[in-house]
Amino acid sequence: MMPGRGQQLARGEWRVAVGGDETSAIYEPPSGGSELGGTFVFAHGAGGNMNDRGVLQTANALRARGLGVVRFNFLYREKKSARPDPMPRLKETFAAVVARAREELNPGSLIIGGRSMGGRAGSMLAAEGFECDGLLLLAYPLHPPGKPDQLRDAHLPSIKVPVLCLNGTRDPFCTPSLMEEVVKRVKTDWEMRWVEGADHSFHVLKSSGTTDIAVLEGVADTVAAWVKRINRALPAGG
Repeated sequence: MMPGRGQQLARGEWRVAVGGDETSAIYEPPSGGSELGGTFVFAHGAGGNMNDRGVLQTANALRARGLGVVRFNFLYREKKSARPDPMPRLKETFAAVVARAREELNPGSLIIGGRSMGGRAGSMLAAEGFECDGLLLLAYPLHPPGKPDQLRDAHLPSIKVPVLCLNGTRDPFCTPSLMEEVVKRVKTDWEMRWVEGADHSFHVLKSSGTTDIAVLEGVADTVAAWVKRINRALPAGG
């Protein structure tokens, strides 16, 4: 039976068709006592997969704050390859998983995005007008390391949904001064948060005075507050 809008279901493992292929996806409901009434379709980074440590830790921290999470593999990872699919294939896979999430969950609010390359794929979908309620970017890869002239920003001003972007100040993929200039050109509600001393994996040095766990908890708190704001802005009953 189709759940009511915003109603969360039990954990589910799915096989999702993508053209002539298929991939794996897992939905896990909120684990805390309260629910935000939303679902995050969470794409992994280029070197990761839906079960890597960073994805799992982040997903669990978000679930503890009331957000349902769908994790999935891009097709190249499903096939045990290390070479990422071309962007059109990444977007096709992402869109197929989102369609399945809508069918299975009928979520109250649907957030797309993810880590690094996965977030970039989500941002390109959002820039094309893909239907979602928000875009969550974790360590957005603005440029390749050491190549700040090769910006991946041309599509960002086309995004119309609310965006939350979190990057570390030591991230070699995202020079803070360059990202701040990009944010000035976007037209949507773009919330930029910098994680002091964190690298591309949100890892911090021992000398920073904080820990990776504390950083992750702070990231999850920021995301939860942002999702609440998105939910308040949604039309009643929609």
